[in-house]
Amino acid sequence: MGLATARALLDNYPFASLLLLEKEPDVGRHQSSHNSGVVHSGLYYKPGSLKARLCVEGRRALVRLCEDAGIPFNRSGKVVIATDKSELPALEELERRGGANGLEGLQRVGPDGIRDLEPAATGIAALHVPEAGVTDFPAVAELLARQLIRDGVTICTSSPVDAVRHDTDGVTIRSADREWSARVLVNCAGLHSDRIAAMAGLKPSVRIVPFRGEYYRLRNEADGLVRGLIYPVPDPRFPFLGVHFTRGIDSNVEVGPNAVLALGREYYRGAKPDWAEVRSILRYPGFRKLARRNLWSGAMEIVNSRSRQLYARLARRLVPALDSSDLEPGGAGVRAQAVDADGKLVDDFVIEFAGSTVHVLNAPSPGATASLAIGRYIAAQVKTVVAL
Repeated sequence: MGLATARALLDNYPFASLLLLEKEPDVGRHQSSHNSGVVHSGLYYKPGSLKARLCVEGRRALVRLCEDAGIPFNRSGKVVIATDKSELPALEELERRGGANGLEGLQRVGPDGIRDLEPAATGIAALHVPEAGVTDFPAVAELLARQLIRDGVTICTSSPVDAVRHDTDGVTIRSADREWSARVLVNCAGLHSDRIAAMAGLKPSVRIVPFRGEYYRLRNEADGLVRGLIYPVPDPRFPFLGVHFTRGIDSNVEVGPNAVLALGREYYRGAKPDWAEVRSILRYPGFRKLARRNLWSGAMEIVNSRSRQLYARLARRLVPALDSSDLEPGGAGVRAQAVDADGKLVDDFVIEFAGSTVHVLNAPSPGATASLAIGRYIAAQVKTVVAL
């Protein structure tokens, strides 16, 4: 998101001096490289909403970028399957939304149609979404970084932001014992965006609560069970899409993710828990309200994540031939989920301002897919802060 925003700022203000501060030794180390690589079509979002428009625009721009740069993109298509009659109204709503959002080639199919698209999958009805696919998002991030450096943007890696100070003509940012002055600061810090906003004097309307998504991978002998992308009909109460199957750009098939509270903002596989962060989350009133309302479903997510057999049972709703022995441990990602003071999982974009600073506090899925369009949108918001 930060790279795409820098690209858009440079396009809008070609004579501006841009500096990009990156906490890690390289770009794209967090959400950009810990997702499944899915390029979303724009199926799920309310027609006319900002998220729907930016997803469709962003997908088209991303595909063009990949094709022009030779980055792999596989338009493998997605099958969203209803396995119970109670899911049919939601499936119909997805079809309506997809059509209203301009998706091409949407097709409603029955059990025979499901088998034609995904021979090992089963259900009573499904929606085929041919414009969905997969790409290599770390490669996209690296390409954007190379282009920015080529065009004169300074990228400082290993430079976490320590403090932000407002000045009469902008801001001063301190990082790694260095200071920079700027007319405007754009915060695209993802998992740490609310912390940067607080440094800038903002009292954010939301708090980042990290949710860990854990993946399994199909062993090689079983990966023929999946051709492309197989998804359940999502539960409208939550912004998560449920356990699904993704044949990635490397042809490996991932199963998942689930969604459990992460024991830290960077709690990937092999990482140590950040108990201070956990205590801070538990003290947040918004999280306590969220937990009380979703105690049972949250507990079941934790239970399922601890048992390969239970995880396989969830996955077998879509692919009955799957056995728990077909699952091998895969990767894990951490979603920067904004939660408001009322305990709502915020599903829309949240952008707030403080003086000469712009803060992207929530840019959830399809954030990676829509990043180029979101970057252009954020760059437009900068005009409301300062004329560069």
